[in-house]
Amino acid sequence: MHIRLATTADRAGVHGVHWSAFPDGERAIVSTCAVDLLSEDTTPATISLVAEAEDTIVGHVAFSPVTMSGPEAARGYILAPLAVRPEYQRRGIGSGLVTGGIQRLSASGVNVLFVYGDPDYYGRFGFGADAAVGFQPPYRLQCPSGWQALILHEFADVEPPIRLACVESLRNAALW
Repeated sequence: MHIRLATTADRAGVHGVHWSAFPDGERAIVSTCAVDLLSEDTTPATISLVAEAEDTIVGHVAFSPVTMSGPEAARGYILAPLAVRPEYQRRGIGSGLVTGGIQRLSASGVNVLFVYGDPDYYGRFGFGADAAVGFQPPYRLQCPSGWQALILHEFADVEPPIRLACVESLRNAALW
């Protein structure tokens, strides 16, 4: 397996990964979001990583910046979406993508990384609900227990609630 930065040339492969990994009710919206993130111009930049095996894209993850209502100097990102083709799952590909992104974001000085997902899965990387307390997600959550954060670099305490805003591709309440 090889992990690399994704490009707009990877659209079809990224779409196929998410389409195959998500159930009927979610696959269209998530795969569209993943592809849109590849070409969205954000500041700071959105980071998309793909995992390749046998010259095929078998996994994808995106990390996009969020803006915060309070700490001007704090930098935040959100991990979304993440998928691995079903026939390649349970081989460490998703973990490799998540870990690779965390390392890149930490090295660039990002303070906090958010995720909305399975606490058991993301907890293994250090994400937790306690770290997310005080940060209001961009939309009302269908499963509030999935809102988690990972502090990469400490930043000045600010008064909660800290409201988050996400990039255009994630601005769809159905994703939350």
